[in-house]
Amino acid sequence: RGFAGRLPDGHLVRDVLGRYPVFVDGEAWSFDPADLSNPISLPAGHALSTRESAPVESSPAPTGEDSASDDSGTVAGRAERVFSLPAAAAPTFADAREAVSELGEALGDSLDVPGDGLAVAFSGGVDSAVVAAAVDAPLYVVGFPDSHDVAAARSAARLMGRESDLRVVELSVADVERAVPAVARATGRTNAMDVQIALPLYLAAERAAADGFDRLAVGQGADELFGGYAKVARAPEDPRVEAETVRGAAREVIRTLPDQLERDVLALRGAGVEPVAPLLDDRVVRTALSLSGELLVDSRGERKKAFRLAAREFVPDRVAFREKKAVQYGSLVARELDRLARQAGFKRKVDDHVSKYVASRVDSDA
Repeated sequence: RGFAGRLPDGHLVRDVLGRYPVFVDGEAWSFDPADLSNPISLPAGHALSTRESAPVESSPAPTGEDSASDDSGTVAGRAERVFSLPAAAAPTFADAREAVSELGEALGDSLDVPGDGLAVAFSGGVDSAVVAAAVDAPLYVVGFPDSHDVAAARSAARLMGRESDLRVVELSVADVERAVPAVARATGRTNAMDVQIALPLYLAAERAAADGFDRLAVGQGADELFGGYAKVARAPEDPRVEAETVRGAAREVIRTLPDQLERDVLALRGAGVEPVAPLLDDRVVRTALSLSGELLVDSRGERKKAFRLAAREFVPDRVAFREKKAVQYGSLVARELDRLARQAGFKRKVDDHVSKYVASRVDSDA
């Protein structure tokens, strides 16, 4: 399920999907960027000698992999790529039935999660529902009272027989306003999209921590691994991807996971919990990489096809095949951040007005 840290020989390492972030400042390093004066994230899949002051050249990235880079070039100049995703070989399953069966087994293994101190971030979609199905733990949904996520979570909990486990964190504008600088500081990011995504996670984790839980299970990774994005389904016509096939586009998206996971992990830790992401288990990842394009997005355009079929083993069909909005929209957090930015005098006609609002909140709270 990922790793990061320093080996006995002095090398600092981070796994290929970046499931655990680790930061460097000269020869110093930490899992918490707040411990360092100038923290720079170690690129996923890389190793860095923390005993050696002389720069070493970074090895070239394999075809299709991102190279190591950062703002200063310091880490990129000294880090060496040592882990890579498997080559994008042809699909390995004989047919769809075999693929779905293998995926179901991988999910079953990955969902064997100890329940002590555990809560679940639950939005009512198939990803979080599969995670929730395997653990006896409270389910936290965050959103404004009229939000899609709150309604979806209530519906899914009812269908799964988990209504008594559901804990609804109904947001107010004051909650969002209060959390903005906290999320920005925890993640080290002020851009609108990152804050919109991280903020609901932070508020769910904050409530879970206040209730005495120190671990939060999340459904992160399913959209990237299993073709959950519209831009993947529309490849190669969608200009947001370079790939010529659905499988290639999915792989492009998988390579964005390290940056996304760093944001999410830091937001959750900032709220007082440690994330648990079963769907990013190596067994699930290996199976996902072997799926055909048709099992990612079928001929009718249904996304995450194989994952939804495998999910039927864990959740009712009405949950497995439910479409759901992204968390920033389903919770209505993006809507309220836009409103707060405009109320603070940042006009929509000005580029990236929400990011400017977030930055101003961080500065005013400094």
